[in-house]
Amino acid sequence: EEPQPTVVPSCPLPGKICDVVRSERPRSCCGMAMAGFRTAKYQLPEWHRRNAGVYYKAFTVSEEAERGRAEAKHLVKHAAASAQRAQEYSKTTLGQRLQDIHFWRVELQKEIMELDAETNLLAAQKLRLERALDATEVPYTVVIDNLECRERRQPPDLVIDEVERQLLKEADLIRDIRDLLKRTIIQATTQIRSNRIQKENCELDWSDKVETYHIDDKCVGYCNDSTNVQFHPSSVKFEENASTPKSWAQFSHDNISSAEQEKLASVQLRSLINNIIHDASEDLRMQRAAVNEAFDNHCRELDDAKLRLEQHLEQILKDIGEEEANIVNLKKAIREKEAHLKVAHTRLYDRSFRPNIELCRDEPQFRLVSEVEELTVFLEALKRKLIESEQNLKNLEETRMKLEKEIAVKANSIFIDRQKCMSYRVRYPVDLEVASYK
Repeated sequence: EEPQPTVVPSCPLPGKICDVVRSERPRSCCGMAMAGFRTAKYQLPEWHRRNAGVYYKAFTVSEEAERGRAEAKHLVKHAAASAQRAQEYSKTTLGQRLQDIHFWRVELQKEIMELDAETNLLAAQKLRLERALDATEVPYTVVIDNLECRERRQPPDLVIDEVERQLLKEADLIRDIRDLLKRTIIQATTQIRSNRIQKENCELDWSDKVETYHIDDKCVGYCNDSTNVQFHPSSVKFEENASTPKSWAQFSHDNISSAEQEKLASVQLRSLINNIIHDASEDLRMQRAAVNEAFDNHCRELDDAKLRLEQHLEQILKDIGEEEANIVNLKKAIREKEAHLKVAHTRLYDRSFRPNIELCRDEPQFRLVSEVEELTVFLEALKRKLIESEQNLKNLEETRMKLEKEIAVKANSIFIDRQKCMSYRVRYPVDLEVASYK
């Protein structure tokens, strides 16, 4: 601090000075005021001390300013080097970050393309399932039509035979295959939806990586001479919801892992679909062959039965003709024997009118009686044989009617199995597996 001046006691001015003031300014009071200021003056040592203090102050300030300039120069140099190093290090870390982003972006893009290709393959397999399901409608219609046609068979051919058992087995097999195909279609639809959801997740992650890559690439290009840089004090902070490098990498890794899992599940499902279509096609082919074989065997049995019935009918018709001729002969013989009996009866009747002693039991009388008895026995035998022959003829006629009815039933069964069923089974698809590609 500067030393305070010493207070000098007041004393009257010399008269000469007062007189001069009054003579120059007779009405002025300045002389009195100036006399008051003259009371606070520095002594010479004080003046020297004060000058020395001012010199020291100037020297100190100059020295401090010089030291400050040196420190500022050093600080500027150090700050420039540090800022350059920090900027280069930030640029290096941004470059490394760009490499990491590029790596995950490439991996995600690869996974997206593979998952999209796998989804398309699975969609094609689903289309095969739908076509295979549509292809089972014709076989099922054929089987139901065969069963309904065979219901029009007449007794006793309306029987649960091997053909009907195989047809029922085929109908159950087709229903089971249709149910399996429907369940597999639902499973494929669900898997396609999962694939697309996971693909969308990967695409969102990929798009974020692309946007981030452009941002960081732009940041790498910034320099001190850039014209589009400015202060953003509010951005100098860490966001609360910001991820860590570990969680950032884990997020993309989880997306890729999930996509790989969905892709693997899709591949396994495609293989399962191939096996299902192949096995279903083989089962239908084998069952169709079994049904056709049963139809062939049954038609041969019907042909054999019809042939035997026709042979029996032919024999019965022959027997009927012979029996009718036999009846005609029997009736003719009866008529002839009745004529003989009439003659014998008439002879005996006329001889009964012989008079008196002439009514004799002579040899002609005994012979006529014997003839009548013999003719009566023959007539009774012939009549019994006629009745028996007529009954045989009636039985033959009934048998003929039964045989003709059986032949008609067999012909109807053959018509149903061969013309209605087997001809309709020609529409049966050749192969379900081939039909799934059409």
